Amino acid sequence: MPTKNSHFDTLYQKHLTALKLQGLRPKTIDAYSRAIRRMHDYFNCCPDTLTKDQLKNYFSDLVDSHSWSTVKLDRNGLQFFYKHVLNKQWDWVNIVKPPSVQSFPDILSQAEVNTVLNKTKTFRYQVFYLTVYSMGLRLGEALALRVNDIHADRHCVHIRQAKGGKSRFVPLPEFTLTALRRYWQTHRHPSFIFPRLSVDPLLTRETNIIMDRGGAQKALQAVICDCHFNRNITIHSLRHSYATHLLEKGVSLRDIQNILGHACLRTTARYTHLTQVTHQHTDDQIKALMDALCVTWRLPS
Repeated sequence: MPTKNSHFDTLYQKHLTALKLQGLRPKTIDAYSRAIRRMHDYFNCCPDTLTKDQLKNYFSDLVDSHSWSTVKLDRNGLQFFYKHVLNKQWDWVNIVKPPSVQSFPDILSQAEVNTVLNKTKTFRYQVFYLTVYSMGLRLGEALALRVNDIHADRHCVHIRQAKGGKSRFVPLPEFTLTALRRYWQTHRHPSFIFPRLSVDPLLTRETNIIMDRGGAQKALQAVICDCHFNRNITIHSLRHSYATHLLEKGVSLRDIQNILGHACLRTTARYTHLTQVTHQHTDDQIKALMDALCVTWRLPS
């Protein structure tokens, strides 16, 4: 007769196999598998024996001790386990229903973005923040940029394997292209646009480590503090600001959705709450947005 642990181990391995065969992203696999381990540790038994009341009590405790994001991931992980491992119908989808909260991100005006760029004290962070803002990138997308992702002749950048494993092309303003070229010439890394820098330039070119995200975030917080902006401004706020500014310039929601890489137009539509929409040509408006910037570059001596 198999022990409880050996039974769980068998089902857990089936769970991992099913997650991989369904083509889920590594982060999703990690979250869904963690959900099953957490539930096993809580009850000290395999989840296939749990009753509806036990699950309700479990999720009630989880709501008290974890974020709603974790609660939703655990629910989805258990639902996947029931469907693909136990071959059972999940009957309790509404056992966990997070509160409906509508919030809007803090953003910067175009003049404030210009202030941030000029008050940033190091050249690499100036170029990095401009890159995030001027192409509406996520933090990880900007950090992962490679030299061969830049298509200068077509004025676009290839964003590879972004959120949800999706790739896309985004417009590359001439203003940003010039800044990226000037910055790359300071380190000449063969692969990365934003590598981890070393005191020895040769070591910088040999390393395959990208710039530290924590350093970029901390540097921006210092700038925001120096600017006395009493809002919750992060690097991601530059992406929100860019989308809002494009909308103000008349770029269509569909074009903004494609630039930002949103899977759902409804996600992009929230920017309509932050601005007034008109209709003009996308590329011209991006150029006009960048032409209005006037940055004093802090080139290394």
